[in-house]
Amino acid sequence: MSSNAEQLEATTTKPGLDPYVRQLDEQGYVVVPPAVTGVTAPMVDELTQRLLDKSEELIGCKFTVQDGPQSKLDYGDFRGFLELMSQAKPSQFQLMQLCTYHRIFRDLAVNPVATALIDHLFDATPQAKRPAARFSSHNSFIKWAGDGYGESLGLHCDQGGIPLPWGDKALNANCNWCLTDYTLADGAFACVPASHLEKSHPKWPDCVRDAIPIECPRGSLIAFHGALWHGAFPKKTPGLRVTISYYYRHTAILPQDDIPNHFPKELADDCADPALFKRLAGFGSPYQSQVYPLPRAVNG
Repeated sequence: MSSNAEQLEATTTKPGLDPYVRQLDEQGYVVVPPAVTGVTAPMVDELTQRLLDKSEELIGCKFTVQDGPQSKLDYGDFRGFLELMSQAKPSQFQLMQLCTYHRIFRDLAVNPVATALIDHLFDATPQAKRPAARFSSHNSFIKWAGDGYGESLGLHCDQGGIPLPWGDKALNANCNWCLTDYTLADGAFACVPASHLEKSHPKWPDCVRDAIPIECPRGSLIAFHGALWHGAFPKKTPGLRVTISYYYRHTAILPQDDIPNHFPKELADDCADPALFKRLAGFGSPYQSQVYPLPRAVNG
């Protein structure tokens, strides 16, 4: 077992997740402290530094949490979907396919507390014999001071691309791992509590008025339902807000990243729970090849 897995096993408390499940059902989101998930400060430090190093490799300048990028960053004419909606200048970038970077990201993707909450969102009971949760993508958002998503806060639903009507169970869901402190001034996650019960897209303009910041210390997990109206407040302080976003889907929904076909399968064996990683990755679908037996023709 790796040191990360040993840390996880040693520090994860098991008082029962009922209070967190109850809030997830009632409010559409829940904040879980690191004392419950077992994600330690050294793990947060390593995850953060690996993301900063990867940012430097891909972008060409040094990054620190305290000071942000060493150089001015130029996006040219690029606008992401939420920036197009708000007309704000981009003040973040996204790193993708994190689970190919290093084992520590794969260990985080199979964190037992996070995956238990996700399984609850997708399945009728936590004891479902064939859990429906699958990976959709593994990303990180690196955000600095700016306009963020503008006055709209970028409020949206993660399952917004799926036609209405929606049911009670999530079709997409998210685990945001906060690698820096989340405060209003630092660009905290924004959401409208219990909005997942509306089973609809955000209702303008009231949704912005009703949005609240989710403030929590580094290492916290924010898990939320795919129908929750959410976005983010603009960051007004120096330095970076660093987040890992593990995005999950119901098995009936296509993934953002074609993990079942393109993720290096040998990497799945190198993590804290290979069987869980492979299930969430969607490996072994019987419809990707002729795996079911065929009858034989009998002559005479």
